[in-house]
Amino acid sequence: MVSDAAIFTSVGNEHSLYFPLESSIIITDKIAFLMGGICMGSYLNPGNLSFRGSLRSKIYVDKSELIAKTNEALCTEQKYICVSRPRRFGKSMAANMLAAYYDRSEDTTELFQNLAISKDRSYRENLNQYDVIKINMQEFLSMSETMEEMLEMLKNYLILDFKETFHEIQFRDEKNLIQVMKDVFRYTKCPFVILIDEWDCLFREYKQNKEAQKKYLDFLRAWLKDKDYVALAYMTGILPIKKYGSHSALNMFTEYSMTDPGDLAGYFGFTEQEVSRLCDTYDMNFEEAKTWYDGYHLIAHRQNGDEHYSIYSPKSVVEAMLRHKLGTYWNQTETYEALKIYIQMDMDGLQDSVVRMLAGEAVQINIGTFSNDMTTFATKDDVLTLLIHLGYLTYNSVDGTVAIPNKEVSQEYVNAISTMNWHGVIDSVESSRKLLESLWAMDADAVAAGVDKAHDEISILQYNDENSLSCTINLAFYFAREYYTIIRELPTGKGFADICLIPRKLHLDKPAVVIELKWDKSASGALDQIREKQYGNALKDYHGSILLVGINYNKTTKKHECMIETMQK
Repeated sequence: MVSDAAIFTSVGNEHSLYFPLESSIIITDKIAFLMGGICMGSYLNPGNLSFRGSLRSKIYVDKSELIAKTNEALCTEQKYICVSRPRRFGKSMAANMLAAYYDRSEDTTELFQNLAISKDRSYRENLNQYDVIKINMQEFLSMSETMEEMLEMLKNYLILDFKETFHEIQFRDEKNLIQVMKDVFRYTKCPFVILIDEWDCLFREYKQNKEAQKKYLDFLRAWLKDKDYVALAYMTGILPIKKYGSHSALNMFTEYSMTDPGDLAGYFGFTEQEVSRLCDTYDMNFEEAKTWYDGYHLIAHRQNGDEHYSIYSPKSVVEAMLRHKLGTYWNQTETYEALKIYIQMDMDGLQDSVVRMLAGEAVQINIGTFSNDMTTFATKDDVLTLLIHLGYLTYNSVDGTVAIPNKEVSQEYVNAISTMNWHGVIDSVESSRKLLESLWAMDADAVAAGVDKAHDEISILQYNDENSLSCTINLAFYFAREYYTIIRELPTGKGFADICLIPRKLHLDKPAVVIELKWDKSASGALDQIREKQYGNALKDYHGSILLVGINYNKTTKKHECMIETMQK
């Protein structure tokens, strides 16, 4: 039963349940209510203690409507579901929730009666109606020396659970997992909901062992595909399912990934509405939280039109709320070395793309050649696609581009690059504070000199057009993100301002800035364009001062020129 102190909110069709510090789930002394003699095992009908723990947490965001989606798939051709998301995005919690809901060994009405799923028409029909198998593959891998040993342990442990639970069954072959499950299903007439967490851990631990990977996929195929005893096979991991050319062992699965999340886009990670309500509850600045943790843009394609989601890293948001301090929390679960391995690869154009993204740009990408593993990279796009699935990049499926999602992840790139020989990129980032101060002081010569310095340092960047100039400017003003929302190509009515720096609410003492860039023309001409096309009017509602900045790169002198003036309102 949910405490009276729990906060239930509803925005549109989204429901969220938050439990503040003082609330809790009341757990009775009778932990396991046994139904029909079906007992809880370690992996068979594992109970609901894990999900109870989630509900009792200081912050719980209700994602129970995911159950309505899995209910739709039960005992259909769509009963095979694979969800891939970055670490700490709520995958395990979701698996624990599904186990608590479907597990027929215990009545879990009290856990779900106040959650959003309780209002769905499929709720009662499927609550506590299935035998559940829940496995964390990482657990078995960590206890094994080889893939073969891992699978043998898995099969033996599952069979032991079956024998202990269904001791009255005469098994045809006690050593054959598939046959044992067939025998159980024949006896109970109750199919299984099979939940596999960290399904892809073998591909992450045995990166180079292609043979082990294939054998593992073949095992999963033999165990799950075309089996009447499967009501639902639900897998979660970081990577999408590996495919080996014609060897598509798990082609029966429908995949929901970071590049194509489908109908499940909003159920992993926090939505913008959910984070906004949490900020209200914990008296945190939503605009600043958005800068730190937002940026994963997922699209669900629906019959009545696309639905766009702005997803936040839940680990980071929860830690920030509870500590009442914005900072890097998601990154603490894995060091920057993991990112460094991939961005320092010798792929043509990879370093250039990373620098451009660090500067705030989006980069074109082809995700179609990615092999869904961590070692097969034919092009830079394959590396960048992996970084999408790892959570280090966000993918825009509309225009086929990738970008660094937020301030927290951007800091991880800075950490990684700081230990690499990237020809002054970090120097430019570190110099950006001084450059910003020169801008505020309207010291045009110092700004021009600072941009010159950034240009000289960033030798990785191909510097041959206005886009490259824009990239240099954005990287040179990297530190401006501490205070500003940076908008490129801001519509103004008479054109587009190249770069606008708009102070966030906590920093309204800073001037807004409109920057126009020119390539081999003049800084004064850039200022003239700002005035003639009234770019400053895009910020007319800003009550503070507004700086107009013209920057030109002279191809002959190979120097930048800058002019700054205050906008007259």
